[in-house]
Amino acid sequence: MAYTTINKSTDYFNTTLWTGDGNSTQNITGTGFNADWIWLKGRSGAGDHQLYDKVRGVQKMIISNGTNAESTNSIGLQTFGSDGFTMGSDMTGSGSTFVSWNWLANGAGSSNTEGDITATVSANTTSGFSIIKFTSAGSVSQTYGHGLNGTPKLWIIKDTSQSSNNWQVYYNGTDRLKLDTTEATSTTAAYLMSANATTITTPSNSDSAWGNGNGVNYITYAFQEIQGFSKIGQYEGNGNTNGTFVYTGFKPAFVMMKGIDSGGSDNWNLCDNKRVGYNAANWRLYPNANAGENTTSLVDLLSNGFKLRVSSTDVNADAKTYIYMAFAEAPLVGSNNVPANAR
Repeated sequence: MAYTTINKSTDYFNTTLWTGDGNSTQNITGTGFNADWIWLKGRSGAGDHQLYDKVRGVQKMIISNGTNAESTNSIGLQTFGSDGFTMGSDMTGSGSTFVSWNWLANGAGSSNTEGDITATVSANTTSGFSIIKFTSAGSVSQTYGHGLNGTPKLWIIKDTSQSSNNWQVYYNGTDRLKLDTTEATSTTAAYLMSANATTITTPSNSDSAWGNGNGVNYITYAFQEIQGFSKIGQYEGNGNTNGTFVYTGFKPAFVMMKGIDSGGSDNWNLCDNKRVGYNAANWRLYPNANAGENTTSLVDLLSNGFKLRVSSTDVNADAKTYIYMAFAEAPLVGSNNVPANAR
């Protein structure tokens, strides 16, 4: 059985839902903590995924479904709060439904000089999550500190200065995907980043997409696996509605998946424990697309992992390989040796 020092996962990650009240601003509560990274999406219709964090500041929006540079969205997220946030009219439309996924880091961050580049880092070493902002010096194979207590297993980096560069997602130490596209994984060595227990290293290629642009600003979200709280791994699909079971060692609250095989063209799929909230009807959103919620059943979220309930090529084609990142609702077994229950 899994063991974790995080008995209350919702102190570090939580999902919130709300229905718009039609006002110019709306107070959203229920995160349970003062979130440092907030990822928002409209559920009932098309609209961009909006990402905000305390290191860059309120109204500083980037979107996961496009290459857009950071912009100031005056009707976007207005304030970070102790149990939620204040949302501007961009996501308060009367009767419309919305979701936010919320992570705790360490506030607005502080200077980190562990690498070649001095970065601003907001790191939570307990939950293994950090937000890193830096400006590149334009050299190749530069290092910058991530502030965690171990090597991140997955990190997401975006050029926030220019609108021409994709989001880059690195996993398994080096392999690369793009968050805003359906492309398969890339293992071309010159384009790959790497990480160790203190720093992340940019590729040997000078392209500005992944941290080597002279004077270009970047944001990185880095994730270290924490037993009983977070899991980053791979699984193989079986092409059946009685789908593959994936063991995580905890009851998932959030699961994001992507096909990685060469030649594939698969959406990123994201489900959580709040939208619908029972098995098997966990609705999905697509981080790479502005589409509204897909209400086809996707997975069962179980006490120790998740089980696919569709044969879709996006998440469960026969003999196809997928990457996933999951965060816990509750551990299978916490430090108090009390087991979690399935729904």
